[in-house]
Amino acid sequence: MSTPSDPGLSAIMSERRQLINLAYRLLGSLAEAEDVVQETYARWYAMSRPQQEAIESPGAWLTTVASRICLDLLGSARARRERYVGEWIPEPLPERTEWINGRSAVDPADRVTLDESINMAFLVVLESMTPAERVAFILHDVFRYSFAEVAEIVGRTPAACRQLATSARRRIRASQAPATSTAQRAGIVRDFKQAWEARDIDALIGLLDPDATVIADGGGLARTALRPIEGGEQVARYAIDLARRVPEMTILERTVNGQPGLVAQQDGVTVAVMAFDVAGDRIKHIWAVRNPDKLRPWTVAPQH
Repeated sequence: MSTPSDPGLSAIMSERRQLINLAYRLLGSLAEAEDVVQETYARWYAMSRPQQEAIESPGAWLTTVASRICLDLLGSARARRERYVGEWIPEPLPERTEWINGRSAVDPADRVTLDESINMAFLVVLESMTPAERVAFILHDVFRYSFAEVAEIVGRTPAACRQLATSARRRIRASQAPATSTAQRAGIVRDFKQAWEARDIDALIGLLDPDATVIADGGGLARTALRPIEGGEQVARYAIDLARRVPEMTILERTVNGQPGLVAQQDGVTVAVMAFDVAGDRIKHIWAVRNPDKLRPWTVAPQH
């Protein structure tokens, strides 16, 4: 095992943030991303010192290994998702300023850079891609690896990787709503929160796209709708019904995956995190994560 005095150690450990960023985008799960990074480092330290020194670029080696582990996991994730109870939504990330003081500075969620490749709508589209498409697209379009480097990692030709990234890009474009400013989005989410708290069904319907959907993820561990709820009116009725059933729920405005979102708490404990996709001035999609395993980064967020 390497010692802290090893000059190569800091170079190796400085790659950790990049690897967490990569693995989270590839897997949509913070817990799995952390496992991948641990496994990547375990493989590095399993090599002898001469083997390590023979590697020209440790950073490139670590990225290659982490990407391949993710590729394998994405292949097996399909089977796991089929067994998952209800809908599967990527794990939501809090904004780093919303972490409790004194929490470990090396917490993985604190190291994920929040940009447009991490918003929930984007991650949900990534879920619809094949594992190879997802890896080629993220490595090339988000992390700026050349197709020659991507080919080396995924074990296909550069031309095949270019094709994979192109088809992934097409999926992203087809799903993208017209751009709405963050301030406008935050205003719409705030209006939704107020209408929901007031149980004003007409105001809610006015804020929702007629084709709006709610997808909830309880993972079989929390009571929630097992199938998507479709149509603005149905979504509004579902929200009102929920507010009536859980009158003691507190709704807070929070940043979810870098975008305006809402968090529901009961007795100070986070029980749901909601991400929104806004098209124009209407809410098109709501993703509500209820699975407690996916809410761990949120359970210690401070009250504002």
